[in-house]
Amino acid sequence: MEDFKKPTSAKNFRALGQNSSEHGQARENIIVVWMMWHFYQMPKFLLLVWKNYILFTLDFFSAPLLFATLFSPWRKYKWRYPRGFDIAEYFNTFISNFFSRIIGAVCRFFLIITSVVFLIAIWFAGAAVILTWVLIPFIFIALILLLYGI
Repeated sequence: MEDFKKPTSAKNFRALGQNSSEHGQARENIIVVWMMWHFYQMPKFLLLVWKNYILFTLDFFSAPLLFATLFSPWRKYKWRYPRGFDIAEYFNTFISNFFSRIIGAVCRFFLIITSVVFLIAIWFAGAAVILTWVLIPFIFIALILLLYGI
């Protein structure tokens, strides 16, 4: 229990290395440290998080792959053309392959539109979060001034 006693004097407190320039730690103003954290470090971190959300959305919906395979057959359903000359079978195979590609294009198109909607929502949400984060201190000061009528 002896180890958990608080220091009894300021000299003992400094001897423990707390906020002492004698032990290699520079004293920093807490307001300057807070401003660096609030206006530099956290916006930098929030931009990184925002970028990760955008990259996740692109990966989740596979938007680049969907663009590359837009007119590929749906689920690779593809019918082979007959070996002999049968115009009805050729036409039937052509129509089946054509509709498979149309279904694939429609489904991929809706997924691309969904990913674009999510990207726009993430863009606006990220911009709002970062802007709100930067403006919170000013809003708080304005509310205090309005509350006390200064």
